Amino acid sequence: MSLFKHGRYSGYLRPISYLIDLIIINLLGVPFLLQDKNPLIFIAFISIGWILLSIYSRFYEVYRYTRPIYIFALILRQSILFLLFVFAFSGLYHELKIYPRPIVRYTVICFFLISIFKFAIYYLLQRYRVSFGGNYRKTVILGFNKKTHALANFFNKKPEYGYSHQKTFDIRKDDIPLKECFKFISEEGIEEIYCSISELSNSQIADVVDFADNNLKILKFIPDSKEIYSKRLKYEYYDYIPILTLRTIPLEDHFNMILKRGFDIIFSSIVIVFVLSWLTPLIAILIKLESKGPVFFKQSRNGFNYKEFDCYKFRSMTPNKVANFHQATRGDQRVTKVGKFIRKTSIDELPQFYNVLFGDMSVVGPRPHMVSHTKMYAKKIDKFMVRHFVKPGITGLAQTSGYRGEVETDKDIIGRVRYDIFYIENWSLLLDMKIIFQTFINAVKGEEKAY
Repeated sequence: MSLFKHGRYSGYLRPISYLIDLIIINLLGVPFLLQDKNPLIFIAFISIGWILLSIYSRFYEVYRYTRPIYIFALILRQSILFLLFVFAFSGLYHELKIYPRPIVRYTVICFFLISIFKFAIYYLLQRYRVSFGGNYRKTVILGFNKKTHALANFFNKKPEYGYSHQKTFDIRKDDIPLKECFKFISEEGIEEIYCSISELSNSQIADVVDFADNNLKILKFIPDSKEIYSKRLKYEYYDYIPILTLRTIPLEDHFNMILKRGFDIIFSSIVIVFVLSWLTPLIAILIKLESKGPVFFKQSRNGFNYKEFDCYKFRSMTPNKVANFHQATRGDQRVTKVGKFIRKTSIDELPQFYNVLFGDMSVVGPRPHMVSHTKMYAKKIDKFMVRHFVKPGITGLAQTSGYRGEVETDKDIIGRVRYDIFYIENWSLLLDMKIIFQTFINAVKGEEKAY
């Protein structure tokens, strides 16, 4: 079973696009609208407004299959909204004496330059894919009919979109078992699976869904008249071919990623500076007084895209050889007296804010498991691997919903996975705030399974 996920995104393109566009609108604003006036208010107001308008108009939601006409429509919509916004600014700060004609000239020139940049990136990426074969995704298609044939032609005849089609499986005619398809997908490092609903039975579709979830593969459907699962499916077009995406993850959006990462950096920095700076020496003294061994406990765990990282905690047990294999249980003799207190209050988890600052973890997300446990649950628990679509967290929705601590039965881990998937599919910054607040309340009250 392939547990590793290949590169899926050109992760820096959208942040760079934001940055360059902000530079353009701010640098042109000073000579066109402000001249010798203080630009700080204008820069702050326009920059925040631009970002909010971009989110509303989905200005940066341009993908490899997006058609140029749609990009032009995005530019036109954003330019109109931005023009109105600048007019609103001039009315709000009338003392700056910004007049309509310079505003129109400023907006036109801004969007002329932004359009050049946007289309340049779009076509340069296409040229890069054709000439150098980079920035591509490997695909397979399950099922053979007119629609899948058209999609395969799209992949093969338009390399500028960055798809490397590896194989089309005619499930019905060739009577190919799905296990053979899954083996090919795993061995060849396939990243995206396109599935024809009309060519597969309901049970086969369910098997494909489970395989994609458990192996971190992107699964998309080529729809027909049949009903599919009652999920919030994302509807897209590749050329004129309709495609459905099974799972929409808010944190795949680059703005949401930047928002969450920014929050993580600020929150972890505050905890490190104002809490860990003085608490660490105190905890270190208490740990050293009671037992020999290091102050910090380091353990390998699986994080985003199944990548292993070192997770840090204050040591709460006497040093032992089975710490990386056996989770703490009720009445565990390995736990020290200091350890019982810091585990009960969750103080032992605080060093993980360094993991957050370094980028291995997030403040909120699915809790990471020991590597040995992850391998076991990946084979045993359905959809367990879905948790690795996002960074692991110090706390999570499952933990605040009663699924913290020791996994005593399969029911515990199944419930944890269910809440983790709900969090992944319904993430918002407000939900993170709510989980952090509930975690703090639980730490003050003390939790039954915090041992």
